Amino acid sequence: MLLFDILLPGLVLGGMYVLIALGLTLQYGVARIMNLSYGEALVAASFAALSLYTGLSLSPLLALLLAVPIAAVLNWLLYRLLLVRLVRRNKDAGAQEVDSILVTFGVLFVIQGLMLVAFGGQYYSYSYLSIPVVILGSTLAVNRLVALAFAAVIGTAVYLALTRTRLGTAVRAVAVDARAASLVGIDVAALAGFAFAFGGGLVAAGGVLVSMFLTFNAAMGVVFTMKALVVVIMGGVGNVMGALIAGLLLGIVETAVARLVDPGLTLAATYTLFLAVLLVRPTGLFGKATS
Repeated sequence: MLLFDILLPGLVLGGMYVLIALGLTLQYGVARIMNLSYGEALVAASFAALSLYTGLSLSPLLALLLAVPIAAVLNWLLYRLLLVRLVRRNKDAGAQEVDSILVTFGVLFVIQGLMLVAFGGQYYSYSYLSIPVVILGSTLAVNRLVALAFAAVIGTAVYLALTRTRLGTAVRAVAVDARAASLVGIDVAALAGFAFAFGGGLVAAGGVLVSMFLTFNAAMGVVFTMKALVVVIMGGVGNVMGALIAGLLLGIVETAVARLVDPGLTLAATYTLFLAVLLVRPTGLFGKATS
């Protein structure tokens, strides 16, 4: 059935976008760091999963237990040793974002250079749970369904943590207005560092899971960064629910265009939808205008 041929693959693709964008939602929405090296961190996690699988026969699902905490610690160190100086120097959020773009642009080339030295410029992939299954007449690989399931679980867990816990409430307060949050006793600097580190852990999870079914190389991080940025801005900066809805919507639209029109127009469809949302809602689907 045509509807399910579009809807099911679209949800799987959208789930991948959600998984990729969740970390940037926290890093940019809460810490106000426009991390241009985000995609490279995702690709680095993919290479780590590849190396563990081919070298040690370690399942990518088990590799998550290693990749996520290690990536969180590395991102926390990056924030504390390098990025926190920008926060202290720039009291204006706009200036901080500009400086963070310049700094993370340099980090991008460092990570990319290391990956090129280690793995070269060729494309890599590996076969894990690439078993086709038929659901409602639509054929999907098990690895994509596993990635979708993890995206759903991780997204739900992050959303509940942000909306049902005291720490999550403080994080959302910083995302909305860091200056006002500091006036009510919230340690903005500490929470920003936590959000940046936690976002780094999420991007590592995304990198490990998408490596199970995507072909990747050391130079394609910018593709992931742009997709994540589109989802984050469409959903509303710092809004996890917005990122969830925007990612799923983007996946369904791209699948529909590829299925009904032309696969070569999916990128055009992505940015057409992006611009349409911003024209109607300049702050994103769930973003709130600031006075």
